Amino acid sequence: MMSIRSPHDRRAPRRLPATLAAATAGLLVAGLAATPAQAGNDAGAPLGTVAGTAGHARFVPGPCPRTADPIPALEGAYCGRLIVPENRSRPHGRKISLGVAIVHAATRRAADPIVWFAGGPGDDAVSEAQLAIDGGLNRDRDVIFMSQRGTYSADPVLTCPNIDRFNARALGLVYNAPSTGRLHVQATRACRDQLARRGVDLRAYNTSESAADYADLRVALGIKRWNVFGISYGTDLALTYMRKYPQGIRSVGIDGVLPPSLAGASLTWSAARQGFDGLFRACRQQPSCNRRYPNLSSTFERLVRRLEARPITTTVTVPDQPRPVKVVLDGGVLVNWATSATHLAAGVPRSIDELAHGNPQRIAQQWAGGNSAPRPSADSPTDSLTASSAASGPPSRPRPT
Repeated sequence: MMSIRSPHDRRAPRRLPATLAAATAGLLVAGLAATPAQAGNDAGAPLGTVAGTAGHARFVPGPCPRTADPIPALEGAYCGRLIVPENRSRPHGRKISLGVAIVHAATRRAADPIVWFAGGPGDDAVSEAQLAIDGGLNRDRDVIFMSQRGTYSADPVLTCPNIDRFNARALGLVYNAPSTGRLHVQATRACRDQLARRGVDLRAYNTSESAADYADLRVALGIKRWNVFGISYGTDLALTYMRKYPQGIRSVGIDGVLPPSLAGASLTWSAARQGFDGLFRACRQQPSCNRRYPNLSSTFERLVRRLEARPITTTVTVPDQPRPVKVVLDGGVLVNWATSATHLAAGVPRSIDELAHGNPQRIAQQWAGGNSAPRPSADSPTDSLTASSAASGPPSRPRPT
């Protein structure tokens, strides 16, 4: 059986598609409308405009956090920073700063806001504001976005440029080759060592500390009750937060659940298989898709085996890259491409069919586009957080289930 790294190690940018955000937000909004809000910030001033404290943490109003791309949803938002101890066992030690942005309700404001828990780990919540707002999440409630520690709008940001360089280089390498795995281990160790030299306490970048950050944020903002919404890894964080800090929670919405009781890597491949099976089943059940792409599941499995035995090499043009990018497609790449591509499932059958008929360009271009350029709000924090949680530095290399 071939060895395939977790898609958290190398993947296309994991941004929640606008259509998925709309559907998910719609379900949450419907649930919130079922019962009226009863409590919230009643200080009179707009949420996020008044400084506040919570133990050794403090909220300071200020400019909106930086984002890699302009985010129209943040225009008119109230913003600031939550300053917390890096390690709460040393409350008077080093402090870190987490970016906070509060987008106003579109209509009459209910008393209890929504707080958004981003995925990853390592995705930047502030950078996801547009997706959430496009989904109507702020219909009648303010929505709070706070960068999890180590992510792009936090300080310090635990980005590692060498991880980006490895991702770009690995496009032209056989995905599952032992030599590629060794290079990835080296890059992850170098990331960990670089962060340690900067004085970062890597033990403090974990789910428990992030849950405590959100507990402090609620108190510092003067919010009596709020509604928690997490996606992907954010569901793990939400469930941990519920268990450790149940005070002040009115409701919880979780989408793409990652329970704390399950190992992330093993669940990744179980969930991926369920996603593949669901997509192929949907194609079989739609007459037009089934006629155009018959036996899609067996075609995909045949391609994975064929490419694992005989990888193919091609070149593609990628935006913002001055030269064509070399891409090696093997079975590991195809499976990992599919785990991300199924977020936009409508295009997957066509891409698989083109590959089966000798045209790898569409898949190669999508794979290269997600791995050939730095992604400060996604992959780099994921690798550095992975490094921070591993005593020896190397990431795991799970086998698919």
